[in-house]
Amino acid sequence: MRYALAVEYDGKNYFGWQRQSEVVSVQQTVETALSKIANQKIEIVCAGRTDTGVNATNQIIHFDCDQPRKNVAWTLGTNSNLPKDIAIKWAQPISDDFHARFSATARRYRYVIYNSNYRPAILADGLSFCQFDLDEKLMHQAAQCLVGEHDFDSFRTVHCQAHSPIRTVKHCNVSRQGNFIIIDIKANAFLHHMVRNIAGSLIRVGRQIESVAWMKEVLAAKDRTVAGMTAPSGGLYFVDVDYPSEFILPKSVLGPLFLT
Repeated sequence: MRYALAVEYDGKNYFGWQRQSEVVSVQQTVETALSKIANQKIEIVCAGRTDTGVNATNQIIHFDCDQPRKNVAWTLGTNSNLPKDIAIKWAQPISDDFHARFSATARRYRYVIYNSNYRPAILADGLSFCQFDLDEKLMHQAAQCLVGEHDFDSFRTVHCQAHSPIRTVKHCNVSRQGNFIIIDIKANAFLHHMVRNIAGSLIRVGRQIESVAWMKEVLAAKDRTVAGMTAPSGGLYFVDVDYPSEFILPKSVLGPLFLT
């Protein structure tokens, strides 16, 4: 039987999602806990792999298991075997043609910046911090050039292994909630470090180091060296995944107040 689950995690203690031989990963930790409940080795597939230090409020996974279990076993049972910085939010049986990665039609991230003269203490590891005044309206204007199908070579790491830099961005919105500035971006798929590189460039616009028009110039250049810095990983959250309507999954809940 195939099961779909939603996983929430604080990424600061993990070397990204993907299982690795010599370091601790989110995938390895979740697989170990699920295997205890299933009484067999479980291997999981996720909707989108996240990097070291990146968080998720709604990472979707699937796995196959020979031993049927109630949904509560996959949630409460698995959570009892997980560290406090990883949690299963829901679980349900799903059709065999569902694939957490390949069935997904879009992924959504949020990048959260704490914009204040003084650094935060509460949630400090889960935020990016900028002490300089940021104009979120200019950032939003600049971000609109990213919407649509484009070559995002300027916003991917040189180590990115994707065969093509072409991605389709559904929306890229920048807003403010008090001292929190939220970059909300949705695309069919993302390149390695794409969101963090976009965030680093938008911060330059928000500080008025660069103009709104500069963002379009960076996109057209198809050159990583002309874009802004790679923003810190702690402020990045994987928040949602879109699937075709035939796969009926619970509605996602984004999480903390600055993610609502």
